[in-house]
Amino acid sequence: MASASLLPSSSSARRWKHDVFLSFRGPDTLKGITSELNRLLTKRGIETFMDDRDIEVGNAISRTIGEAIEESRFAIIILSPNYASSTWCLQELAKICQCMEYNNRILPLFFNVEPTHVRYQGRSFKEAFTNYENSGLYRSEKLQEWKDALKKWPISQGGNPRTTKLIENSSKQL
Repeated sequence: MASASLLPSSSSARRWKHDVFLSFRGPDTLKGITSELNRLLTKRGIETFMDDRDIEVGNAISRTIGEAIEESRFAIIILSPNYASSTWCLQELAKICQCMEYNNRILPLFFNVEPTHVRYQGRSFKEAFTNYENSGLYRSEKLQEWKDALKKWPISQGGNPRTTKLIENSSKQL
């Protein structure tokens, strides 16, 4: 993604409504890294979509969010300790992967979480999936779709640097 530019290409037939869709777990990151990343991207003239409204637990991904993902050129997924405890985040992630996976348009940022815990569903990610499995509310196919979406990136991608460096590098890559 670092080689891609957010500036429209003359050969690009598609017009994007948003340059970047930000996916994040609000309680973990909204008042910190997510807001700061949004501010820096906006300052650089990069149009972001950031849904910071309160989302009811268990609600299906809204049409607005689904459309925003489809209309975004890139996605930044801020993976934090409680990201997987939100079915909303996991539904967003699955939709992002469906729309953008094969076009190198997804940038994962690992915030206060080890990439291996995300990829292999360790620690808080394991706990979240154990709770989903035990609840009986979710089909095994849906749970597998979410787990697979979390395994999309190489362990080394995204890293876990200091927050300021992470934000600056992300905005430069875009």
